[in-house]
Amino acid sequence: MSTNQEPTPEPAPQAEDAAPPTPETLMQAATQRIAALEAELAEMKDRWMRAEAEMANVRARAKRDVDETRQFAVQKFGRDVAEAAENLRRGLHSIPAAGTHAPEIVAKLREGFEGIERSFIALLERNGIVATDPTGASFDPNLHQAMAENESADHPPGTVIQAWSLAWTLNGRLLRPAMVVVAKAPAAELGAPKLNTTA
Repeated sequence: MSTNQEPTPEPAPQAEDAAPPTPETLMQAATQRIAALEAELAEMKDRWMRAEAEMANVRARAKRDVDETRQFAVQKFGRDVAEAAENLRRGLHSIPAAGTHAPEIVAKLREGFEGIERSFIALLERNGIVATDPTGASFDPNLHQAMAENESADHPPGTVIQAWSLAWTLNGRLLRPAMVVVAKAPAAELGAPKLNTTA
């Protein structure tokens, strides 16, 4: 029998196992993870709130645009209707008033047209078309178009003393400006004595 036996290799030294986590390191890792998740949640919430605010703005803009379109889509038609109302008014003023020497049929005709004008104006007002008589008001270039200036000692300068037509608006927006005559200060009377400014 052979007594030559190969020596049994010694086991290789094993690496030391990693130290088991302590409760403090576990708590620190958990705290860091929670902080990261909370930051991510805050960022997502901020993005969501911004998106919601943007959508609310878009909805509000769209609603405002639709409302304005609905309110002012008839603007051209409103101008034409206002012109028709002005023509009706001019025609009515050309008919002699009651109590004049006009025949009775003319007085009845005027009464009929006055009733038509009242109902027509009421119909326009129900639909947002409003006429305003500027006589006696201060001149407003946004609502009035000055056709002439007359000297007047009875009215302050810049006062509308006569309206050739009314101011027409549609839901507060100008359709047709009023054609007006505006008061201005009277010129100094001719022949007034001049002050002697020489020494």
